[in-house]
Amino acid sequence: MMMSTRKQEEQASPHELPPTDDAQSEVIPAENSSRPNPAGLFAPTGADSPAVGHMAPESNGLSTTASVISAFKEVVQIILPALFLAALIHLFLAQATIVRGQSMQPNLQPAERLIMEKVSYYFHDPRHNEIVVLDLPESSALIIKRVVGLPGQTVEILHGQILIDGREVSSSYAGSSRRRALAGANDTKTPSGYGDDATSLAPITLADDLFFVLGDNRDNSNDSRTFGPVHRDMIKGRIWVRYWPLTKFTIFR
Repeated sequence: MMMSTRKQEEQASPHELPPTDDAQSEVIPAENSSRPNPAGLFAPTGADSPAVGHMAPESNGLSTTASVISAFKEVVQIILPALFLAALIHLFLAQATIVRGQSMQPNLQPAERLIMEKVSYYFHDPRHNEIVVLDLPESSALIIKRVVGLPGQTVEILHGQILIDGREVSSSYAGSSRRRALAGANDTKTPSGYGDDATSLAPITLADDLFFVLGDNRDNSNDSRTFGPVHRDMIKGRIWVRYWPLTKFTIFR
């Protein structure tokens, strides 16, 4: 009886496969996963598969950061050498300065802009009539004066005229200053080159490394007549170029 019943069941469903065979038939072979997507080369965007588009913001951010870093490096490579060269020139070669006050009129006017060069004085000391820039301890700003007396010389001012070692020296630059100042007052006299005729200074013999300096505008100048001779270390350079205003561009010899 049992045998007949089993045969009847097998005959009733002759094509039915075991459950295990159904499950195996639904499994996708592993090699199929490596085949190209027929619809294209893009990966599926289902919930279980990471979308390619999700990686774009991160890659763009990395690219932008790299570009900023690269640009920053280029700027640093350009600016740092430029600043170094500017500092080097400022300290050892040349420096821009500005005329303050009226002590060098009319040869130098207030607010004119000049270039002071420092190279010459590495090879020789300041010379007669050179216009120099001084850094005095008692002054908060650089001042500009003209060299009149050199180390070892005896400087004297007698009735407005300067004498070096007892000999009178030319004061044409100062005389023209005084003459131009008086021209506005309709005074055509040739005035003293060193201020009033009564201006006098007892003889001073300059020690080593000391220089006697004066302003061209003798009647309105604070110079060695007031603060005495200046030490060589206080002379930072000589005026080389007047570059502003452009209409008065000058190279000083």
